[in-house]
Amino acid sequence: MTAGRLIVWRHGRTEWNLQDKIQGQADIPLDDVGLAQARAAALRLASLAPTRLFSSDLKRAAATAGELAALTGLKVEYDEALREINVDDWAGMTMEELAAIEPEAAARIRSGEPQRRGTAGETVEEVAARFAPALQRAVEHAEPSDTVVVATHGLAARVGICLFLGIPQAHWPAFGGLSNCNWVSLLPGRLGWRIEEWNAGSLPEPVMSDDPQR
Repeated sequence: MTAGRLIVWRHGRTEWNLQDKIQGQADIPLDDVGLAQARAAALRLASLAPTRLFSSDLKRAAATAGELAALTGLKVEYDEALREINVDDWAGMTMEELAAIEPEAAARIRSGEPQRRGTAGETVEEVAARFAPALQRAVEHAEPSDTVVVATHGLAARVGICLFLGIPQAHWPAFGGLSNCNWVSLLPGRLGWRIEEWNAGSLPEPVMSDDPQR
């Protein structure tokens, strides 16, 4: 069996988001705006009657998940595989600061070429390879009536969802980044999981068309 809906939800704003700093796995908390974003988004997601709630164990994602847990009574199930990309010693820098000291690496990132973050961090491909199985674990025991919510991070969610859906890596850049506290809604279809909404901030509307997917 599989869930009726899978929501992959980015955390609320942090001070480093506001300052455009690379966060990676630095454990930066939500700022006041981020906490308000999480509370507002949780109210909307709670109306979907979620049945399981997973989260990265980093503070910003855990606090975001906590707002939904407070409304629904769900236990937050933490999974380190849902963490953001490890950027090692690049954490705390802006892309402009990185470009000043690592111009070739910054250029490869901006062009979508493979590039390990920092001295001992991760590549985008490695993040996707740990994140996609975490999504599969989240839904493997779910029922068709279930809605599973996963609170996580922007880059990890974007590339992990793409791999989870079987989208070739060459097409990953076509999927835009997620805004703070926005989410991706996935539904099961005849041929596997499919995107219902991407970078959404409001509740999904039913699709009424001549293009049946279920």
